[in-house]
Amino acid sequence: MKGEAAEARAAAHLQTLGRELLRRNYRIPGGEIDLITRESCGTLVFTEVRQRRSARHGDAAQSVTARKLALMHRAALGYLLREHGRDDLPCRLEVLTIDGPAETGTLRLVPVL
Repeated sequence: MKGEAAEARAAAHLQTLGRELLRRNYRIPGGEIDLITRESCGTLVFTEVRQRRSARHGDAAQSVTARKLALMHRAALGYLLREHGRDDLPCRLEVLTIDGPAETGTLRLVPVL
């Protein structure tokens, strides 16, 4: 699976931040979330993982399009409704980027506003 090493590193990093990993690769028709975690305060965090081995075509954050964010939002809403029966739980979206090799590249968390 493409991106599996990057997602594994991202999941491990989020767990070092004290988050509980709830799901990987949550899919609904028309949307997908790479990682779903829960912070110790109870906030759910929906994370898109993006990795770029080289900056030839821009950095990893530049690969996230408005369409991808909309699909991510849709999948997060689907998760809230299907798994919790409501859409008003504390949550947020973020992008975790890895610039360089998946195992050693620079990690950065980018909040989605």
